[in-house]
Amino acid sequence: MPEKNEDGNIEINFGGGKISFSGLFQGIGNVIDLMSRMEEEGQDAANQQKEFTSPSGRVKAVYGLSVKRGLGGRPTVESFGNVKKTAKGPVVEEEREPLVDVFDEAEQIVVIVELPGVEEEHIHTEVQETSVTVSAANGERKYHKEVVLPKAVDAATLRSKYKNGVLEIRIGKK
Repeated sequence: MPEKNEDGNIEINFGGGKISFSGLFQGIGNVIDLMSRMEEEGQDAANQQKEFTSPSGRVKAVYGLSVKRGLGGRPTVESFGNVKKTAKGPVVEEEREPLVDVFDEAEQIVVIVELPGVEEEHIHTEVQETSVTVSAANGERKYHKEVVLPKAVDAATLRSKYKNGVLEIRIGKK
């Protein structure tokens, strides 16, 4: 259960020591500053990720942000990793949430999923009419993500390829 220390920082005791998450969220940086730097450097996307291991070495926390400029320069922020925000404070889960991009093309939906550290045979994809669920497990690397699609798709048209930790899924629209 999360606790606040005397500095007001949230800590979680994993039985082998405590991890403070205040530094984690501060270390990711300010999204507004990141957007300013992106604009100055002419970038359309940026990612920041931090990894922490409990003092016992048994629990690894990964948290990251992906910031992209959309149409009109409007920012889109997506988090990834295995640290989830709850009403009781941050929780470290066993499965990581991978970084995902979805593209609505003329005849198909394209989903790009980053799954570093897993082999293709360990990836499972399930397609519903309006969503795709991707899960993978290979040793300590475990991923799970349900992606809501912008249009209904035909599961029978699914094609995918996996190379260098990146899964590309293409599904025809209905």
